[in-house]
Amino acid sequence: MKMNQKGKKRRFIPNLITVINMFLGFMGIVMMIKGDPIRGGWLILFAGLCDVADGKLARMLGIPSKFGVEFDSFADTVSFCAAPSLLIYTVYVEGLPPLFGGLIAFTPLLFGTIRLARFNIIQEDDPKSFFTGLPTPVNAIIIVSYMLFNHQIFGDMGDPRIALPMIVALGFMMVSPVRFSKFPLLSFKKGKSNTLQLIGVVVVITSAILWKGIVLFPLMSFYIVWSTVKWMIDHDRFEEEVTIQNND
Repeated sequence: MKMNQKGKKRRFIPNLITVINMFLGFMGIVMMIKGDPIRGGWLILFAGLCDVADGKLARMLGIPSKFGVEFDSFADTVSFCAAPSLLIYTVYVEGLPPLFGGLIAFTPLLFGTIRLARFNIIQEDDPKSFFTGLPTPVNAIIIVSYMLFNHQIFGDMGDPRIALPMIVALGFMMVSPVRFSKFPLLSFKKGKSNTLQLIGVVVVITSAILWKGIVLFPLMSFYIVWSTVKWMIDHDRFEEEVTIQNND
């Protein structure tokens, strides 16, 4: 009984991080409405860090919950579906017919919410080591990092002729069967592979802070292309990795 009460007291910690995620996404939307998509984009990136942390922290504390999963999905809808859609509408669709531009800007919100709903339905007690379909935070990060990359290198937001086809392709990838590796566990005691991946994530985050958009967009692009190619070559590689780990 005491353990249950303790678990309930600790449950607010990951939920608080989820609230911060949602608030950052909301403030990103506010920045875009005010005409400052660069700051809005950075707020979306920070929301992505919170999204990585809340679920992993809940599992580390041994307090995952159905409420937490659903609450996280609602936060993701704000930060990684609605906010990127508004970014696209305010930055990349100028000059297009309003309906056509609106439909393209609607892509992250439409496919993102479909993916989140599907993810909640197929959520399992034994989590897999991969995501089926491009995760909504990754989709949002690649869109933001494209903008930041071009802003830092060329002084503009990027060519819409490149951005818009990329946005549509990423939207379909969110509901595709392509499998993407999950981010590593927040522990250096979960095996060599997890440790190397965790170090890699720390390097990426540090590089993004130091060099901003110059590093993040190429790295995220490589992650998406590499995952897609690996899936096309070997659909079952994740199951094979799990089997090897279980046998060990």
